[in-house]
Amino acid sequence: MSTTTLADLLAEADAAGHDHTATEKNSGLQHIHNHATGSIVWFPTWRKFRETSDWRDAVEGVAEDLAASSVPVEGWAASFLAEELEALLKRAAASTDAAVFAGDNLTRHLTRTWAVADAVAEVTGKALPTGSTTPSLFTDYPYDVYAQDGGVFATALWNDIIDARRSRALAEEAERKALKPVSRKALKNAARKAARR
Repeated sequence: MSTTTLADLLAEADAAGHDHTATEKNSGLQHIHNHATGSIVWFPTWRKFRETSDWRDAVEGVAEDLAASSVPVEGWAASFLAEELEALLKRAAASTDAAVFAGDNLTRHLTRTWAVADAVAEVTGKALPTGSTTPSLFTDYPYDVYAQDGGVFATALWNDIIDARRSRALAEEAERKALKPVSRKALKNAARKAARR
């Protein structure tokens, strides 16, 4: 069993310097440029996650939840993942800084999702997902979780986290404008325009 932790891998990538391509090639990690903060956010591929001690802990934790549930395993997992994603995007929308929130939460959500799928495979006696076929529990899930070793999932989720905050900010601004008291001058101007019609 591996003793390498995900935190160790991510810390090594952060310390590796500016040759991000070489770091990706040598570490099994991928990265996103966080243009808002000027930083790099590293995340594991689903393959690399399975090589860490965190993977086994995460899968066993989910397997315990699955064993305690009276709902069919794949149905429970699909509902659980949908709820986790909804909660993540709600928290993202309420965050004060979407880029920081995305950086802090991306890896946690990716690895949790992959761990759920791997736990379902183990509990049901199937082979672990390899990306060649997508487990049925992802039928209604909005992301392709295995494409490009998880890179497609990470990028799409990153963008949705940023968009959730932006949408919330736009809605709040529209609400503020709608609640803004109308000045006397504006009322007079409106009355004048109405009289001219």
